[in-house]
Amino acid sequence: MSRSAFAPGPDPRLEVLRIGREGQSVLVVDGLLAGAEGLVDFAADTAVLAPVKAAANFYPGVRAPAPPGYVQALITALRPHLATTFGAPPDGRAHVTCALSMAVLPADQATPAQRLPHIDTTAPAQLAILHYLCGPPHGGTAFYRHRATGFEAIDPARAPAYLAAVRGEMADGAGGQDGYITASNALYEQTTVVASAFNRIVVYASNLLHAGVLADRPAGADPRAGRLTANTFFRPET
Repeated sequence: MSRSAFAPGPDPRLEVLRIGREGQSVLVVDGLLAGAEGLVDFAADTAVLAPVKAAANFYPGVRAPAPPGYVQALITALRPHLATTFGAPPDGRAHVTCALSMAVLPADQATPAQRLPHIDTTAPAQLAILHYLCGPPHGGTAFYRHRATGFEAIDPARAPAYLAAVRGEMADGAGGQDGYITASNALYEQTTVVASAFNRIVVYASNLLHAGVLADRPAGADPRAGRLTANTFFRPET
C-alpha cells in the first residue's frame, strides 16, 4: 500500500492528557489519517498475522509487519505533534518499527507478565504510537502506578528498585490474578484510561506502566471483527 493511500485527515482532533501524579503526557489524536479502513482490509486480506515468539516479546496475540506506506505517512503527520507534546526532534533520523497487532490470547493461557501492566523499554526518549483500527467494544489503554514504589514511569535509574519489588511480589504470589488487569488491584493503581475508537491514535512514552483493557477471552483473529491495532515505536537517533 502506498503512502498516498493514507492522506492527512481533513479535521484531526488533538488532546493532550497529563496523567497520574507524575503528570506524564499522553497525546490522543482522532482522524489524523484517512485510509484506516484500507489498513483493516490489508490486515484481513494480505497480512499474515502470526504469534509472537515469547522470547522476543510479551504481546498476548498475533502480529504482522505494517505496510511501509502507512508507516511513512503516520510519522510524517505525527512528527510536528511529537515535537510539541514530547520535545522530540521535528526532523532527522529515527528508529521506527511498526506492526499490525491483534490481542487474541485467552487470559488463562497468558503469563503474569502478559496480564499485568508493563513497559516497553526504560529508554525515556522512545514513544509508543497506538493506532486503533477497532471500536470501543474491544477496550482501550490504561495507565498505572505501582503501589509499592509509587512509580508510573520506569527509567534506567528506577528499574533496579522496581524490578526487585515486582520479583518479590511475584515470589509472594501477590501477582497471581487470573484475568487481564482492567482496573486497580493490590499491586497497581489505575490512573487513566483512554477509550478505544476507530482511527484514534494514542501516543505515550514507552516507559510508562500501561496495559490494554482486554477481556479475559479476547475476540477471535478476524481483523474486521477483533481488536486490531497498529503498534509503532519511535525513537529519535542522535
